[in-house]
Amino acid sequence: MALKAWLVDKLVKWLNTEDGHWDIPPCDFERLSVEIKPCDVLLVEGRNRISSFIKTITLSSWTHSALYIGRLEDIDDEEVRAEIQRHYCGDANEQLLIEPLLGQGTVITPLSSYKHDHLRICRPKALSAEDGQQVIAEAVKYFGREYDIRQLVDLARFVFPYGILPRRWRSTLFELNAGDQAKTVCSAMIAEVFATVHYPVLPVIHRDDKGGLRMYKRNTRLYTPRDFDYSPYFDIIKYPILGLDDVEFYRQLPWDKDGVVCHAQGECYAADGTRIEQQDVAVEKN
Repeated sequence: MALKAWLVDKLVKWLNTEDGHWDIPPCDFERLSVEIKPCDVLLVEGRNRISSFIKTITLSSWTHSALYIGRLEDIDDEEVRAEIQRHYCGDANEQLLIEPLLGQGTVITPLSSYKHDHLRICRPKALSAEDGQQVIAEAVKYFGREYDIRQLVDLARFVFPYGILPRRWRSTLFELNAGDQAKTVCSAMIAEVFATVHYPVLPVIHRDDKGGLRMYKRNTRLYTPRDFDYSPYFDIIKYPILGLDDVEFYRQLPWDKDGVVCHAQGECYAADGTRIEQQDVAVEKN
């Protein structure tokens, strides 16, 4: 058991190692932090190795999701507020998230921990204030649950042709009550707490013989961060670093006029195809 724990610890540290960073994040974090509301789902484009793995298996840039709960003063229920304070000892005015994290389990983290990341808000547009408080209360019950690494492995298995793997190696995603119920992952947890107030994310919808519709709860183990982006029941809210609020504001954006084309930050080419360094791009712009 000691060897297994050591190996898992080494794997977690390796997966959490960041591969890169944004020199200039694509979103305006200051504005996002002002506009975000309790029960918004925050999508994150992660920069560590496990994020690269999740991008591969989900075919999406969004690798993590977290539930925004606001500040302590935003919590109406005194018992829920007290439970949060048992797990968070920071500034009472800090904006907070609840999220399962690899190597940490389900914890409270400040929104500011993502100020250097590419972010997007998914807002449950029809959620009532009362149900919103219930969603937060349900999320608080997940404190201490470990991150379910096996669920990620099962997602990876799911992308392989089903007949290739022996039966005992096949994904358990479709088995009800499979896996350790004391563990969870980010999107599954968020989908589960919204389900407690019957708020839909991506439900299964059937039409009966008379044309009536019936909605069924979708297996929450199948959810990934991109599902909140795709859901018709969530508004997508973006705050680009250069806003486009004014009509024709895009005409005033600081576009390069020398024909430089970039594949990504730090990988830019002049009009003749010559690769140029990032500092050379800055000099040309000046």
